[in-house]
Amino acid sequence: MSEQRPVGPLDSSQIPRFAGFATFARLPRIDEVPSADVAVVGVPFDSGVSYRPGARFGPSALREASRLLRPYHPGLDVSPFAEKQVVDAGDIAVNPFHIGEAIEKLQQEAEALTAGETKLVTVGGDHTIALPLLRAAAKKHGPVALLHFDAHLDTWDTYFGEPYTHGTPFRRAVEEGILDTSAVSHVGTRGPLYGKRDLEEDRRLGFGIVTSGDVLRRGIDETVDALRQRIGDRPLYVSVDIDVLDPAHAPGTGTPEAGGMTSRELLEILRGLRGLNLVGADVVELAPAYDHAEITAVAASHVAYDLVSLLALGRDA
Repeated sequence: MSEQRPVGPLDSSQIPRFAGFATFARLPRIDEVPSADVAVVGVPFDSGVSYRPGARFGPSALREASRLLRPYHPGLDVSPFAEKQVVDAGDIAVNPFHIGEAIEKLQQEAEALTAGETKLVTVGGDHTIALPLLRAAAKKHGPVALLHFDAHLDTWDTYFGEPYTHGTPFRRAVEEGILDTSAVSHVGTRGPLYGKRDLEEDRRLGFGIVTSGDVLRRGIDETVDALRQRIGDRPLYVSVDIDVLDPAHAPGTGTPEAGGMTSRELLEILRGLRGLNLVGADVVELAPAYDHAEITAVAASHVAYDLVSLLALGRDA
């Protein structure tokens, strides 16, 4: 925890939520405090998508929806903004016309932001950004455990011959040795695949799979227990593609699939990670052009809030 008392969000009983700067949860900007324990940073990038574009506008939509977040989290019994100095670090500007250059720039910026003790919750943007974020995390912590919440595997080899897309980051991460493959899992996967070989290759890469149907049949507690056993005390990175939710809960995303988890199930599983060695996280694939009444943005903002709260609680909380 920072030595001086954290600067929290604006008081919504004094300044209306719909007024003022649209930072995440109305928190201070990173340049307004001497140091930060947790930084929420946006990456408005969607050049790696294979279907609907628009996730480049996800960070601004999530921030707007986060205006309604309040400072006490009853589900985790924590006031995250009082426990840690949480800030909005703005957006990282990357080249929208060159994926390779964008990946390199994002890795550099993530390493700079986490050079001290600061941990990141990154808001995308498409899932391509997970690769440079994992590179930065592994450079600091060594190979990390991964919990990947998604409708899709994202372990395909290429799209249209290109190795860096939103469907390939975790295959690249395994190949680069930045994941601890004894502790990597997909959660919430579902829907049609190109063939059974997709599952066989994913298994060969080391991934365990908890489908959305498994969550329904097993329930939250059993699912969480299995995930915690697999993760152990390893440094953990959590990547949340908002399309892990059913389109009823997240219509505003690029590649929606029927039969997904509810927002309640996702949040409860995240809360079950309390006390693990979480070192970073992202929330990606929010595409507000396809959203209705901010349904997806609200869900994504609460996911980000839960991830911030877990980081505020820290290890073995």
